[in-house]
Amino acid sequence: MLFHIRHRLDYTYDQPVFLEPMTLRLTPRQDASQRLLSHSLRIVEPPLGQASIVEPDGSDAVVLWFKEKRQTLVIEVESVVETLRDNPFAWIVTDAGAQHLPAHYQPGEAASLAPSRGGAVAEPVRSWAAELAAGAQHNTLDFLTQLTDTIHLTFHHVGRPDGEPLPASDCLTSRCGACRDTAMLFVESCRSQGLAARFVSGYSMHHPPEVSEQELHAWAEVYMPGGGWRAYDPSLGLAVADGHVAIAAAPDHQLAAPVSGTYRGTGIGSNMGYTVRLRAAATAAELNLPDSGGTAVH
Repeated sequence: MLFHIRHRLDYTYDQPVFLEPMTLRLTPRQDASQRLLSHSLRIVEPPLGQASIVEPDGSDAVVLWFKEKRQTLVIEVESVVETLRDNPFAWIVTDAGAQHLPAHYQPGEAASLAPSRGGAVAEPVRSWAAELAAGAQHNTLDFLTQLTDTIHLTFHHVGRPDGEPLPASDCLTSRCGACRDTAMLFVESCRSQGLAARFVSGYSMHHPPEVSEQELHAWAEVYMPGGGWRAYDPSLGLAVADGHVAIAAAPDHQLAAPVSGTYRGTGIGSNMGYTVRLRAAATAAELNLPDSGGTAVH
């Protein structure tokens, strides 16, 4: 599947402010599940400087820094991505310790995955996940399917464009949340059963009914020996195949935020607007794109 993505972010401030260094996580990943064919980033009124970096979990990011005060910031991104995974179940578990819950990893693997296995899990979430695990006879893959289906089918899914994810226990208690809320509930439920799980941000061609406009999406990944990081989308009830494009993944959702940064200006308000234009098709011709075989990433 080919995706053509245009994403624009508009930041406005009540008065000119000084922008602290800002991290942009808007470059689609390149890995076993997707290939970045082209990418461009444009900052209207360019910053003083910028640097491309690789973050702790392997996500590509760009750091911007500024010199002069400004009252607006406009970020424009255009990408073409080929997703490669048409069957999300075409893999095997190679470690018996991960086949049943609570999951166990080999020592070296466990050490590498520690940031995605740790963190406090509220007791209501832990108990709920334990019930689901028992209902799946503690089979890991059955648990992941049941967890995905339960959140999708029994929770009220809402659109909430701003704000941090809700605490997982709040999402569970209310049985209601946006995609980032249910993604974090999924992550913490998996961690309570010993599984390494992390938060993912990106785009999806599958739009939940509550979404009237294209926007960023959030889901989760679980690490399985023999399968690597495998993605599940509880808000859509899917084991992720080729209908999603990931831009960042991290154990801490804040480290997967598309944009991170602060500004200096006492008592000055700010506003953010965005537009996402997403097209998906089987071939470049259907998207009216040039042949993608020789397209450069920049």
